[in-house]
Amino acid sequence: MLEKFLILAIFAQVILTYGILVVMGRRRFSAAKQKLIQKEDFATMRLETAPDHVRVADRSFINQFEIPVLFYVASLTALSLNAVSVWFVAFSCVFVITRFAHAIIHLGKNTVIVRYRLFLISCLMNLLQWLCLLFTVFVGI
Repeated sequence: MLEKFLILAIFAQVILTYGILVVMGRRRFSAAKQKLIQKEDFATMRLETAPDHVRVADRSFINQFEIPVLFYVASLTALSLNAVSVWFVAFSCVFVITRFAHAIIHLGKNTVIVRYRLFLISCLMNLLQWLCLLFTVFVGI
């Protein structure tokens, strides 16, 4: 049963990534339509002159392929080793919740200190996932 909750957490993280992709696309197309960036800039992804709201969405999307990759690896490893515990699922859920909150802040008011704290919490949750996984695999609890 715990595996199903972990899979839901993984799916939520995937949905977050696709949601940010949609926001990024809308912002890019809107900026291009308003002539704030040139369509040719997309050929080489030369978006340094893009408005901040476009660049923030781009960065938020890229963020989903950094720390979350460690979340996916830990989760898939736990699933494949039958090492999913209540604690692992709890850390996973908090990780995903903080990533959602981080993305909402990043794409919204972009309050750096709040975003940074959420980032640190998500990193801590991922570290705890890994420690929980190691403990379960090597100690067997």
